[in-house]
Order: sequence, then structure tokens, then C-alpha cells
Amino acid sequence: MGLTNKKEEQLKKMPKIETKLSKSNDGKFVIHQTIITHVRPVTYYQAVLENNEEVAEESA
Repeated sequence: MGLTNKKEEQLKKMPKIETKLSKSNDGKFVIHQTIITHVRPVTYYQAVLENNEEVAEESA
């Protein structure tokens, strides 16, 4: 059973989340890093910086 086109589009708009676990050099600590990558068009950020409320998000 595959994903519907609508669900695939929803997943494409979601941020990519990566997680990385490692041990500190001295071995006393566990380091847990989370990287969230969200791709948006430049026009989106230009509008946010200009505080323009009439922006429609473009799909990538």
C-alpha cells in the first residue's frame, strides 16, 4: 500500500530531522545532537523580514 499524492506532498513540506549520538572525548558524557533542516523559498524569508502578511508559501 503506497502513499497518496496528498500525503507525499505533506511529507515533502515537513522538515528533515536528523539525530546523532556520540560520546565525549573523555568518555564521561553522551552528546545528543538534533539537526532540523527546513527548506523554504527565499521569497518566504524576504516577506518575513519585511513583515509582509500577504505571502503565500510556495512549494519547492
